[in-house]
Amino acid sequence: MASLHASLLLAAALCALASSGAAASRDLRPLRAGFVVRGRVWCDTCRAGFETPASTYIAGAKVRVDCRSKTTGVKTCSFEGHTDRTGTYNILVADEHEHELCESVLISSPDMRCAKTVPGRERAPVFLTSKNGVASNVRMANALGFQKDVALPRCAQILKVYEDEDDRV
Repeated sequence: MASLHASLLLAAALCALASSGAAASRDLRPLRAGFVVRGRVWCDTCRAGFETPASTYIAGAKVRVDCRSKTTGVKTCSFEGHTDRTGTYNILVADEHEHELCESVLISSPDMRCAKTVPGRERAPVFLTSKNGVASNVRMANALGFQKDVALPRCAQILKVYEDEDDRV
């Protein structure tokens, strides 16, 4: 009787093991938890509209990733994050967003002296699908910018370098 009970228990264990292996072998693709949207937030200290050697990066800036339906334009999801001490944000976004338009958007700056968004640099598109040939789940967004109310005094000299470069071309 004990031998029959042990045999039945062994058979049940083998069946359970075999069925779990069969289920796991159906889909061998790695599970994707989502994506990490990475970017930086900078302060345009020269009010140039682009990053210069005088630009600084803002710690504690609030950024959001918004996704909208490509067909209806209705917001489908939103994920928020903050920049670290280097002005870099890493926002975890769940799921696949192949049929959505997603973008990083500036929300706020902790630096009231640099809190007005730079026109055209307040949002950046990000493509959040694994069906675009990118192997990594990290998606880079263009830098987002706030600007000072008044440019730093040394900016005139810095911007002159860019004017000289444009004149030579």
